[in-house]
Amino acid sequence: MIKIALVDDHALLRSGLSAVITSFGHYQVIFEADNGKHFIQQLQTNTDPDVVLLDINMPEMDGFETAKWIKENRPEIKILVLSMLDNDASIIRMLRNGARGYMLKDSKPEVLRSSLHSIVHKGYCTNELVSGKMVHFINKGVDAREVHDLNEKEVQFLRLCCSEKSYKEMASDMNIAPRTVESLRSSLFDKLDTTSRVGLVLYAIRNGLFKI
Repeated sequence: MIKIALVDDHALLRSGLSAVITSFGHYQVIFEADNGKHFIQQLQTNTDPDVVLLDINMPEMDGFETAKWIKENRPEIKILVLSMLDNDASIIRMLRNGARGYMLKDSKPEVLRSSLHSIVHKGYCTNELVSGKMVHFINKGVDAREVHDLNEKEVQFLRLCCSEKSYKEMASDMNIAPRTVESLRSSLFDKLDTTSRVGLVLYAIRNGLFKI
């Protein structure tokens, strides 16, 4: 049986999740926690889980802090983020703190089943928010500069992607046409094997082009 821990401050949601996960078979929810501090306390009297389903917005000790603690103290525990937050900054920060996957709370049960299976058997899960290469770059220490040859314009564009500026504003800053920015974006999507701005930002952070 794969051991699961649920860390979320909503008891009703945890109860529903526990029932859904148990129905999958081969999974056992061994304990639940209201927040990161409670999770750490639970570890003192329970077996370590194989996977922790971790919310972000929680009192006392949130998901960002909890993920960082797990990465530093229990790196063998795989983290699957289950959150309502779908903004780039939250996804990037959780991946940097050791998360192996990120999914939204309004996902269907079959998506959760697939995500758990991938986390257990592949070490990470992918979806429209997170690609496998993103997780690989963040968690495995791959220096992507060794395999990608970027020109000056591409590097400038990647740095701007880390800001809150729109693509139109980036074009103005770079003194190029918006259509040229679209071309740069498409070219980097292909070159870096990603399909989202999050992927571009992760590449920039991982390779020292931008610091959080």
